[in-house]
Amino acid sequence: MAAVQSMPGLPSKPLPKYEQVAETSASLDWADLVTLDLSNFEAPGERERLAAQLKDAVHNVGFFYITGFGLSQEEVDNQFAIGKEFFALPTEEKVKYRADLEHGNYNGYRPKGSSEVLPGKRDNVEMFNVFKFIPELERGQPDVINDNRAEIERFQRHIAEDTVQKLLILIAIILELPEDHLTKGHQYDDVSDCHLRYMIYRHRSAQENAEYQNLYSKGHTDFGSLTLLFRQPVAALQIRMPDGSWKWVKPYPGSITVNIADVLQFWTAGYLKSSIHRVVAPPPDQAHIDRLGLLYFLRPAHDLKLKALDSPLLQRLGLTSENDAANEIKAGDWVRARVKGNQDKVSEGGNKNKPVLGGIEAKYYD
Repeated sequence: MAAVQSMPGLPSKPLPKYEQVAETSASLDWADLVTLDLSNFEAPGERERLAAQLKDAVHNVGFFYITGFGLSQEEVDNQFAIGKEFFALPTEEKVKYRADLEHGNYNGYRPKGSSEVLPGKRDNVEMFNVFKFIPELERGQPDVINDNRAEIERFQRHIAEDTVQKLLILIAIILELPEDHLTKGHQYDDVSDCHLRYMIYRHRSAQENAEYQNLYSKGHTDFGSLTLLFRQPVAALQIRMPDGSWKWVKPYPGSITVNIADVLQFWTAGYLKSSIHRVVAPPPDQAHIDRLGLLYFLRPAHDLKLKALDSPLLQRLGLTSENDAANEIKAGDWVRARVKGNQDKVSEGGNKNKPVLGGIEAKYYD
């Protein structure tokens, strides 16, 4: 990939101020999720208290909220403004930065319609993924990214070096492992597929939503370790609860929604739940809005294996690798294989298992 030619500087023009839309007034069946306040993380005994609060959520549901993560709403909204500017570019400009999706690489632009939601019906989502600014992952970027590179990198580094490190420490405590056991494989300078994502779901007409069974994306799990979704008020995200029901995820002000992803499920032989979630058409009072999202995907260093961790908790529970084939699969290969698989066509009807790598399948839900 081509290296960026210029060093970051001041923006060439001020970004328009981003204004969050109003929340829906619809009465929805919201999921009851745990909220962790990370603002006092360093206080004596706080890590153990937060880990105890988190334990049931990561085992049974796989979704939770965090607050007190050290970024202001103004800083978050500035990233939304960058995403909005990018998606306003002409299509012919955006496709210059298309990611190499066919080879499992999400670094760059993913155009709308890159995958099927239902047979013969393509998705309505665009993504622009900004990987970490390290030499091994550099590539050419559009002006809106180059002009705001310093701010994007600062934002990324705070998430990567502060927020997710705290969450990994809490998970290590739950697993009765040394606090740095998981953080060592998730460093900013590691070659991995960690990235900040600007994402937009283009709204559909009522007729189109009916044709798509109100699905924007089918139920799925995420590929890496953790996913962080910054609050945006258009209600559309749903999670599959342990009883099989779907509940809405409420966008609480000042929060990030976090979910467990595949790698942590592999490493804990299924004890941590890689949560199944989907995106559906918003309620009627928001159905006309393009749903702009801001996310951070935490992925482990490419060369780490998916073998279950040597955790005292897992040993007491008698848990070993869910699938022996996972023992020798590298995390980077798993992520790339799942990205490639997302370009495949879908088959008719029902929940589907899709082969991914080494005999292991991913399951998709309507």
